[in-house]
Amino acid sequence: MRFKVSRDQIPWHPTVDNSKCIGCKTCFEFCSHGTYIWDEAVGKPEVKNPNSCVVGCSSCAPQCPAEAIKFPPLSILRQYI
Repeated sequence: MRFKVSRDQIPWHPTVDNSKCIGCKTCFEFCSHGTYIWDEAVGKPEVKNPNSCVVGCSSCAPQCPAEAIKFPPLSILRQYI
């Protein structure tokens, strides 16, 4: 996919609902792009490097047993292509 703008201008990355997150580390261990860091203090992931997330990828979300990970709708990407 080619984009008209730089990666940092594309709002594509996961958000973690900490009220749902069970601290299982699945997303942190699944993502090989370094999007997440593990916050030891709270025992939950944090989206520390949102621009490391591959645009259009949402593969970590279905891995989450608590359904705590959400992404924007794919339809938002049309304006950047």
